[in-house]
Amino acid sequence: MLFLCPRIYLRAALVVAALGVLPSLASAADIDEAQRLFKTGQYEQCAKLAAEAIEDGEFTETWRHLKLRSELAMGHYAQAKVSLASALKRYPNSIQIRWIGVRVQRMNGEAEAAAKALNEIEQMVKQAPWRYRDAGSRVTLGRFLLSRGADAKDVLGQIYNKIKKDLPRLPEAFVASGELALAKHDYGLAAEAFEKALKLDSEDPAIHFGLARALEPSDLQKSRQALAAALERNENYVPGLLLLVDDHVDAERYAEAEQVVARILKINRKEPAAWAYRAVLAHLDNDAEKENACRDKALSTWAENPAVDHLIGKKLSQKYRFSEGSAYQRQALAFDAKYLPAKMQLCQDLLRLGQELEGWKLADEVFKEDGYSVVAHNLTTLRDRLTKFRTLKSDGFAVRMEDREAAIYGQRVLDLLRRAKETLCKKYDVELDGTIYVEIFPRQQDFAIRTFGLPGGAGFLGVCFGRVITMNSPASQGSSPSNWEAVLWHEFAHVVTLNKTNNKMPRWLSEGISVYEERQQNAAWGQTMNPRYRKMVLDGELTPVSQLSGAFLAPKSPLHLQFAYYESSLVVEYLIEKHGLETLKRILVDLGVGMPINESIRRYAGSLDALDKAFAEYAKQRAESLAPEADFSDPELPPRVDTETLAKWNADNPDNYMGLKRYAKQLIAEKKWTQAKPPLWRLLKLYPGDTSGDNSLVMLSVVYRELNETAKERKALERLAALDADAGDVYLRLMKLAAAEKDWDAVKTNAQRMLAVNPLLRAPHRHLAEAAEKTGDDARAIAGLRALLVMDPLDPADVHYRTAKLLHRTGDLPAARREVLMSLEEAPRYRAAHRLLLTVLEDIKTTPAEKMP
Repeated sequence: MLFLCPRIYLRAALVVAALGVLPSLASAADIDEAQRLFKTGQYEQCAKLAAEAIEDGEFTETWRHLKLRSELAMGHYAQAKVSLASALKRYPNSIQIRWIGVRVQRMNGEAEAAAKALNEIEQMVKQAPWRYRDAGSRVTLGRFLLSRGADAKDVLGQIYNKIKKDLPRLPEAFVASGELALAKHDYGLAAEAFEKALKLDSEDPAIHFGLARALEPSDLQKSRQALAAALERNENYVPGLLLLVDDHVDAERYAEAEQVVARILKINRKEPAAWAYRAVLAHLDNDAEKENACRDKALSTWAENPAVDHLIGKKLSQKYRFSEGSAYQRQALAFDAKYLPAKMQLCQDLLRLGQELEGWKLADEVFKEDGYSVVAHNLTTLRDRLTKFRTLKSDGFAVRMEDREAAIYGQRVLDLLRRAKETLCKKYDVELDGTIYVEIFPRQQDFAIRTFGLPGGAGFLGVCFGRVITMNSPASQGSSPSNWEAVLWHEFAHVVTLNKTNNKMPRWLSEGISVYEERQQNAAWGQTMNPRYRKMVLDGELTPVSQLSGAFLAPKSPLHLQFAYYESSLVVEYLIEKHGLETLKRILVDLGVGMPINESIRRYAGSLDALDKAFAEYAKQRAESLAPEADFSDPELPPRVDTETLAKWNADNPDNYMGLKRYAKQLIAEKKWTQAKPPLWRLLKLYPGDTSGDNSLVMLSVVYRELNETAKERKALERLAALDADAGDVYLRLMKLAAAEKDWDAVKTNAQRMLAVNPLLRAPHRHLAEAAEKTGDDARAIAGLRALLVMDPLDPADVHYRTAKLLHRTGDLPAARREVLMSLEEAPRYRAAHRLLLTVLEDIKTTPAEKMP
């Protein structure tokens, strides 16, 4: 290999940059027309016009570029090979033609010739850098250097940015900068570059396409607007059409994906990526023979093209088929061991399969080879952080948590996982072999990097890959965290269903079962019908079952995404009510052997059209049954209305949900506590299951508290606590009220509820320990006190002493001795601790060794 050190050749490139800038002056109207034809996808006409110009002896090299690029776009690889030979004969020193020629040679199965061309580019730049002073050659040189492993920062700063400075009206350097940023996952920088390029050339579909890719991770709606703009300008723009295929595959619109693939193959019947997508579709359709045939077609022109297997594997992994996906990445790396996209994808696949040793090793390798790989950098940094986590193992689980959090609620995590395993594995006839890994992150950014490779994903609380669960800890969620027990139960339900189906299930069904199982375990968990969902159902916003996975891909709003989860769970509930749990389990078995979901549903539930109609009616009935006496219409009142007017309006409209709420809120704001009761009582009667943030029970509890009607306040809060699994403030208040009345069972109940929301607060542990002590629940009291000790209690001597007393009572004398000594270390004159120490020591002396724990 001649090209060993990219930095050496970068210096040659800098010589090029220093020699000045003389843009090509191909000013003939014909070349402008040819470029217009190419940009609008009229490749055959463009190639014809270029051929005529070449035949007429046109000097400009650009004609050769357009002819070659048009022939490549149409898949006329043999003709492109002839055109390349002619172009190199006419322009033997052109690195632009050689760079285009590398793809021509590869697509003709001439890998050695392509490698030779790359070496020739290297030698030519070294020997005569002054020859390549035009902007086109300099952009080409930047791309070449990047392909050889040059430092991305150097290429950007010393080549592309200099071109931008010298020729600020030239879009090509901005496009190249954007492509470089995309390759390094710096989407913000990429978007900025493509937006600047668009200001210079708004008609180039490639620029719109680049912007679409740059915006995809942050703003899918704007990204697809940019994609639409690209395809408006060139309906034959294959990269844009491939992104459209990708969207359809992600949304499980497989028929539509095949239609676009067919459209691409009419443009270029040899397009490798199109055949690769057909292989993906065949795999998802459980047609191994067709899958292999399509892969062979994708590799028919360039037999060792690593991008083909990388693409197939990446799409399978995005469908959670990580074993199959990783196998494809290994095939890609067998073709080209230095193909970093495949190595990075394999790294993530293995980490999601729980094969961490090889996965982390690959992350190191990628980062070593490409120090600007954001994903590799993120993962290696995260790996260093994870080494400080504690691993808890029990019953086939390995739970990895930050050390302090593990000490506080790690055992609760294991206990919940054990219950979930017993309940759900039995229910769905699943036996889990091997270890299930659970990782809980106190920093949302770390969760996102472990899960997605990049920061982001703020809406996700947890993710399951099959055998690996990643979760946000309550510490990462601010002052109002979600119920982590509900989240973990939801994710473990995914473990069960994904293992039962061999990770071969549509997203809607996977999410639907998990949300449904939340509700089955705890009526306050999961999602239920509410006024917003009611309106969406009655307004016809249900998504047909066959299209439901697509509702997760590009929702109109966060509300629509949440509705997709709820609707999916309602479909599951409908299937179980109508056809039984056994039918649902048979569908999961069918999916496990590769049967498409629609075909399986037809076997047990009839046609999809019939299912859609029956489910729509079921959902409508569920919506209409929500508070049937309530009027959910908009009151259409002015923004500011006096209380008297509101009272009169509500007298005329006594059942209007929004009107009653508004009236009650205004009375509370005016501290008219007694007057607020009647509208709130009416609200509660109309809609007793309301869990919105300003529901009637919340407002009634405020009213009762202000009126010192403590018994009524507590009753209202107890009703709310049974409905809302995230009501941390409610649980804290109930603990305080119950403790004042020495209702220790109620204290324990609400402390447990609070620990399911935020176990990182002292209050629930303190209340739980006290209530457990009072009721003789020694094990729970010890657990609460030990958690408190990790959380810097106000009186550590007292907590150690109480722990020692309980341990002594349970017979764990060595542990009791340790705790009482720590109590005395904190407070050497603590007389009760001294007395307890003497008792413990006497008991140790008189207890036979074989009876000691």
